[in-house]
Amino acid sequence: MEIVLDAAPTEADRKAIQDALVAFNRSKTTLRDYRDVAVLIRDDAGTTIGGLSGYTSYRWMFIELLFVPESLRGQNIGTQIMAQAEAHARAMGLVGIWLDTFSFQARPFYEKLGYSVFGTIEDYPPGGARYFLSKTL
Repeated sequence: MEIVLDAAPTEADRKAIQDALVAFNRSKTTLRDYRDVAVLIRDDAGTTIGGLSGYTSYRWMFIELLFVPESLRGQNIGTQIMAQAEAHARAMGLVGIWLDTFSFQARPFYEKLGYSVFGTIEDYPPGGARYFLSKTL
């Protein structure tokens, strides 16, 4: 055995670690409720130009990505996307939703929708912060 720092790991390296961790986690819980979820913004040609991407697991939804194109901001598109995600989570009987955002992104937007900060990493990025927020449904 050797321990090696690799500054350019392959996708196979990442998958080996992920598969081992998933197997361990499954050995500790009976829940098998992982599901991908997306609420998409599509243009007139049907091309995805933004939206929300995440997944559900352990009775919670994690919003990994949310992007609204600059040209569509200020039109409540983000609020509509979040409302659809929350409705889906409620229909699935989930406990809540969690996400993270940077200080230069959308913390006030999420707080306006009822999300609360439960954790912060200060000076990440330097001079800013990363916030973790959740909302119980």
